[in-house]
Amino acid sequence: MRWWQRSLVGRFIVFILAALIAGQAIAFWISTGQRETAVRQTIQSDFINRTTALSKVLDAVPPDVRRTILIASSTGYARFWLTDQDPTQNALSWYETAKAYLSLSVEDLARSPSPDPKKPMYGGITPQSGLPQSDVTDWQRVEAEFALSNAHYLYFSGYEGMGVVGRLDDGTWLNAAYYKPTSTSLWSSQSLLSVGITAIVLSLIGILVARQIARPLQQLTGSAEALGRGEAIRLTPPAGPDDIRQLYEAFDRMQIRLHRFVDDRTRMLAAIGHDLRTPLTILRLRAEFIADPAIQAKILATVDEMQAITEATLTFAKNEATQESTRTIDIAALLASLCDDLAELGHKVEFKDSERISYRCRPDNLKRAVRNLIENALRYAGNATVAVERNSNALEITVEDHGPGIPPDETDRVFEPFYRLESSRNRESGGVGLGLSITRAVARQHGGDVTLSPNQPGLRAVVSLPIE
Repeated sequence: MRWWQRSLVGRFIVFILAALIAGQAIAFWISTGQRETAVRQTIQSDFINRTTALSKVLDAVPPDVRRTILIASSTGYARFWLTDQDPTQNALSWYETAKAYLSLSVEDLARSPSPDPKKPMYGGITPQSGLPQSDVTDWQRVEAEFALSNAHYLYFSGYEGMGVVGRLDDGTWLNAAYYKPTSTSLWSSQSLLSVGITAIVLSLIGILVARQIARPLQQLTGSAEALGRGEAIRLTPPAGPDDIRQLYEAFDRMQIRLHRFVDDRTRMLAAIGHDLRTPLTILRLRAEFIADPAIQAKILATVDEMQAITEATLTFAKNEATQESTRTIDIAALLASLCDDLAELGHKVEFKDSERISYRCRPDNLKRAVRNLIENALRYAGNATVAVERNSNALEITVEDHGPGIPPDETDRVFEPFYRLESSRNRESGGVGLGLSITRAVARQHGGDVTLSPNQPGLRAVVSLPIE
């Protein structure tokens, strides 16, 4: 997964920058044509006005100083010269002459006679070298009021160059040509700097906005994790958008409904258990009056089994609805003390030493769940080995034995309430079938789970608990 997809802040910034770049690109693309037209019209209008002013000066001075004025009026991108023939008769011939003049620097132009179009001297810029002849447009007459008589203009080099000709008062023709590529790229250093500054400002704003959105979501995530572990946390809606506040209020309502549902079920099971105790007691008393000892023993055994199932069901329900507070403990010390207690009772229980591991949990419930696994191993294997290990993702509590084990196709079904195997783990040697169900319920209340796998020989039970 890309880095920006892993957080709301990253996605927010990427989307803002993408929108900025797309918007700027579209705006630049739309304005490029208009900008090019406006720039060229400004340059061309200025060039025509300059040529007009030059024609007035040439009409007012003696012919022997005109060449000096023409050279002095030339710039790095413009050239002026006089001809006796009408240049509008052949646009391509005029274009070759213009190339020759534009190819000379102003200094070379002052030192040389009129350049030969067929043998241009490339002493300065060479803007037109290699251009196709078809790039020249036809002459067009200047319709506006113009000081030059019979003034015409044409374009060349993709409208980057322009030529203007007109007849002076003495019948000679003034020729003017310029070539100056206009910068049409809007991605200049100035525009890039502007976009960069805008992107930085928008990114900072995006980070602030995204964090304001992400912070309550992170708090809600922590509360949801706590709710999954059975903790009741009442959230206070933050001051902010109505959407976030409504989400917090909905989460609180969900917590109330869940706890109400569990409480109602617990009360119902408690009522059922209480109501069952009375008829079971009556059955036990009536069984005492049965004369046949064999029948009496069978009935009393059935009553005892019903009593055990009722008590186990109530214990299972109470464990799911427990309100034990969550606190941080040393999980290794908790398991070591549990194993020591069972070892003092004469059971073969071994705990593999482990370093101190701090973990936030409900200790009594977790201790009861591991105790069920150990007692299960002792009942069917006579021994149990307990270990705890912390890795990068989870805390794993392992209980191993060397007994008969469980068939692979039964490893999921044994977690069902009241389910008991018909082989070695039968009704005579086992309980009522709620031990593993209680263990899985406790593990899942902590956000984890329990898995069973073959130990070859025996069974390996692993309680995986998430690390915050």
